[in-house]
Amino acid sequence: MSIDQVYHSSFIDDDSITKACGCPLLPLKTHIKGPAPASDPDIVDEAITFFRANVFFKNFHVKIPADKLLIYLTSYINIALRRLEGCRTLAVGTKAIIELGLEKVPVPGEPGFPFPGLFTLPLSQEEAG
Repeated sequence: MSIDQVYHSSFIDDDSITKACGCPLLPLKTHIKGPAPASDPDIVDEAITFFRANVFFKNFHVKIPADKLLIYLTSYINIALRRLEGCRTLAVGTKAIIELGLEKVPVPGEPGFPFPGLFTLPLSQEEAG
């Protein structure tokens, strides 16, 4: 399979988009105020849509910064699905996903960060957060 067959993000590379560690803070469907703008469609929908196809590729050529976020979200979706494997009820599955969301997430430069070199190191504690 060619690396050109992967699905890349449709979000435009725009200098006005805020970035953290070289990763754009793209729109999210949310009612919670945070650093990412609220919008529909959002990057999570795109990651879910492309997940099934992109998960089969060993290589992914990053064309724009949004592709970095797409790679990260694809990995996160994979982790979430593995957590749900043994869940027999909606309540147990919901609890597993909530617990996953509450776990400390390593940032670039910290031990356990899954993509060393893909993102730049944070310049401040605020950027790391």
